[in-house]
Amino acid sequence: MKVAVSSTGSSFESAVDPRFGRCSVFLIVDTETMKYQAVPNSSIGAAHGAGIGAAQSVAQHGVKAVLTGHVGPNAHMALSQAGISVYTGAAGTVEAAVNQFKSGALREASSPTVGGHFGQGGGRGMGQGRGRRGE
Repeated sequence: MKVAVSSTGSSFESAVDPRFGRCSVFLIVDTETMKYQAVPNSSIGAAHGAGIGAAQSVAQHGVKAVLTGHVGPNAHMALSQAGISVYTGAAGTVEAAVNQFKSGALREASSPTVGGHFGQGGGRGMGQGRGRRGE
């Protein structure tokens, strides 16, 4: 199975980058052979939509899962729509993250885990929608 790991560098000994959309590099790893390919994240400098761009990039490499620290809601949705499973909580080296994945130690994110974003979620949507503009 091919997986994409968000990484701070281009080697198996590089640290997992906890940020999916803003990581430097994705290591595309074949979990059976442990061979990997480093793919620079072209979305790292995007003003908006870095997570979606990163999701599209890894999808083009035929991965079935993403291993990362956190993933935002838009990237999670884009990955899910592409049939890619998302595993969060990865830490340590890329090699350690792949081994954690293979042993079942990482948890699959069934909903987006947002790290470092303030003001997202939390509201209960209880507004009454009674604004009367122009009257």
